[in-house]
Amino acid sequence: MKAIRRFTVRPVLPEPLQPLSDLARNLRWSWHTETRELFEAVDPAGRRGAGADPVRLLGEVSAARLAELAGDRPFLDRLTAAAADLDTYLRGDRWYQEQDGGGGEGGGGALPAAIGYFSPEFGVTAALPQYSGGLGILAGDHLKAASDLGVPLIGVGLLYRHGYFRQSLSRDGWQQEQYPVLDPDELPLTPLRETDGTPVRVALTLPGHRSLRAAVWQARVGRVPLLLLDSDVEENGPGERDVTDRLYGGGSEHRLLQEMLLGIGGVRAVRAYCRLTGHPAPEVFHTNEGHAGFLGLERIRELMAGDSRTGSGDDTEDGATEDGATEDGPESTGLGFEAALEAVRAGTVFTTHTPVPAGIDRFDRELIARHFGDDGELPGVAAERVLGLGLETYPGGEPHLFNMAVMGLRLAQRANGVSTLHGAVSREMFAGLWPHFDPAEVPITSITNGVHAPTWTAPEVTRLGPAGEIPDAALWDVRRALRERLVGEVRTRLHASWLGRGAEAAELGWIDGVLDPDVLTIGFARRVPSYKRLTLMLRDRERLTNLLLHPERPVQIVVAGKAHPADDGGKRLVRELVRFADDPRVRHRIVFLPDYGMGMAQNLYPGCDVWLNNPLRPLEACGTSGMKAALNGCLNLSVLDGWWDEWFDPDFGWAIPTADGAHADEDRRDDLEANALYELLEDRIAPRFYDRGGPAGLPDRWIAMVRRTLTELGPKVLADRMVRDYVTRLYAPAAGAHRALDGATATELAAWKYRTRTLWPYVSVDHVEAVAASGTGGGGGAGAGAELGSTLSLRVNVALGELRPEDVEVQAVAGRVGDDDTIADARTFPLKPAAGPDLDGRWVYEGPLALDRTGPYGYTVRVLPAHPLLATSADLGLVALPTEATGEGAGVLMR
Repeated sequence: MKAIRRFTVRPVLPEPLQPLSDLARNLRWSWHTETRELFEAVDPAGRRGAGADPVRLLGEVSAARLAELAGDRPFLDRLTAAAADLDTYLRGDRWYQEQDGGGGEGGGGALPAAIGYFSPEFGVTAALPQYSGGLGILAGDHLKAASDLGVPLIGVGLLYRHGYFRQSLSRDGWQQEQYPVLDPDELPLTPLRETDGTPVRVALTLPGHRSLRAAVWQARVGRVPLLLLDSDVEENGPGERDVTDRLYGGGSEHRLLQEMLLGIGGVRAVRAYCRLTGHPAPEVFHTNEGHAGFLGLERIRELMAGDSRTGSGDDTEDGATEDGATEDGPESTGLGFEAALEAVRAGTVFTTHTPVPAGIDRFDRELIARHFGDDGELPGVAAERVLGLGLETYPGGEPHLFNMAVMGLRLAQRANGVSTLHGAVSREMFAGLWPHFDPAEVPITSITNGVHAPTWTAPEVTRLGPAGEIPDAALWDVRRALRERLVGEVRTRLHASWLGRGAEAAELGWIDGVLDPDVLTIGFARRVPSYKRLTLMLRDRERLTNLLLHPERPVQIVVAGKAHPADDGGKRLVRELVRFADDPRVRHRIVFLPDYGMGMAQNLYPGCDVWLNNPLRPLEACGTSGMKAALNGCLNLSVLDGWWDEWFDPDFGWAIPTADGAHADEDRRDDLEANALYELLEDRIAPRFYDRGGPAGLPDRWIAMVRRTLTELGPKVLADRMVRDYVTRLYAPAAGAHRALDGATATELAAWKYRTRTLWPYVSVDHVEAVAASGTGGGGGAGAGAELGSTLSLRVNVALGELRPEDVEVQAVAGRVGDDDTIADARTFPLKPAAGPDLDGRWVYEGPLALDRTGPYGYTVRVLPAHPLLATSADLGLVALPTEATGEGAGVLMR
């Protein structure tokens, strides 16, 4: 018989052991070695059975063992020290509090009092499996680094009752998925409760007078609260209960409901949390990828209406206070939609993680319209207003599709990609939203991702101390020990995988000889979309086999990765790799490990000598797995994409050449790049690893690269660096903009934008002339020559219609020009009003243009909107440029 309900009966901790509960419930243990070792001492065998989860461990350890520990003085001393250390960590000032204006209660400093960080997935620990891949792991590392730095983040996500999926293999190597049920009571979570003890509920209105309700669970990630919304509550009908069933599962409407719950419900959960705990309300909201973009709509609704649904889960006004504020939300300002939009944009940061349009969620406009407006969510915000924020109404877009990334960009005053190259790719990809600007001027910056060193660095590497001071022999011994540990881990996992595929234990003796701790070990592990090219290494199988079986310089490869359950193409790639690895000739040198996750990764990265990454460039936004490997002294072998394009150095690894000219012929491109990969392995990587010609019989040149990777590359790839960049470059400016836009100011800015857009058709550049102000040469005619160091004096007639000079900025834009007269490496030179207006409303602008570059050179003139509260002159997407009929000197070229 099956139980109709399951739960865990937990032993009561003896009084001396009570601090164990607090230590287990705070996920800092997942990156704090001393706390993990303390739990290992509770019951090592039980810990292994509990999957390295202290909450489960405490639920399974025997009462007799607990009684024994309660009288164990050395253990109690360690427990007291660990509890005191956690208390200091949680309460003491850290980097953020030491900054000027470090986000105190009053919110008057430069830094925000709090930041809401919304993401569809969070990879904090394998004990809380709410992630699928890099996006979730990045979000988890962001929270951990924010905690270490003292940044007052509030994380917001969904609690998926089935997580992503568990991967296994059939006998013939086909990926199979299992969805184990996760019981929140068995996870390191606690429910958020009202002051009377009842669980907090947030609610969304669905078409047809239905509701979607969700519980709010809390995880403690060091100092950072993580709120996870769970629709599997009794108040919901069967369909609504399943909204948070699986990560990235279901059809279009299912995904839409997940993203509405994450964004709209997430804001309401934050309001309830702040009301109940006294945590400062966020001044900045960070949307990590477009899935959470609806958070901006809820904040607009708050500013327009200010009702109390953000925490109570109903439509009453019983949370209102005498001054018009609500207990769960900000003061009801009664702003109009456009003013509320400006106020929300000012305090919003949007991060895009995808370099391809196919990676963005897009919904049919009718589906969006059905779920918003008077019969759905956000009554008072017309459905057409919502649609206007996300429809692809720009050149090259599909106007009937609602694009979540487009909405994210339109609702955020600040946006970024996740590497320098990805920032450039994103500016190209979204240039349609700013059609009159060059891609370089599209207001999307970049902050390169980082990884959380305490999570991903092996304790053996950490204990070595500064890598620059470690003797070669000690460094090499640690690298070999980590490789040997990986070999043991691989054999254990491979044995379990083959049993799951139907093999008998008696036929698996060969697994005891799989991998060798003294052989060059290459790792490749990631999700399996086609662009990551899992099987590029198989393009020439005989050549790969020769590499694996080389008599003097063999190579061994450990591969892992999950294909999306709906991606049969990805599953075929997995099967192709598995079948090759099943070949008895090579199966001791190449393995595929199913069910890739954080637990596996934490042994895989340190145990590899080389980390392989061969995506189609430039389709890897960042690719942080190679960063984690680098923290352990593993060298990178990668296409110049993502972060490797930015920080590649021959001392850190190798760059795989790309056949960028072969885009049209995918097979030819793959052949060329696979051949380059084989050549690097054959001619440079394997010979260097096995070169033991030094006096101590060590691979001196290899060890030198390991050392440089640890000392020079390691500090660059840290999540601490990444979060500091977010604080100084995005969060602090967003907080300042948020504070500057009170209700009246937001209303004034919205009115100014409306007026400027309305009157912009009457703005024009009517005449441009240039004379040599200094030096020789000059003149204004196209094709005229000039000398380096000379200066042109520009005089421009500009028609502004009813706008005033304070509403615009007039610029000369100059730089080198190509054969098509496009200006490259452009610089801008401000021009100032010198006279006007005349009877026709024209103003004269003048200013110098310094000729500071040799070679073909050109300039043009443009007019842009200007306002002190604009984050960028491209904000409105408006620009006026000269026409061909404009006078002498417009777009002049000097060669």
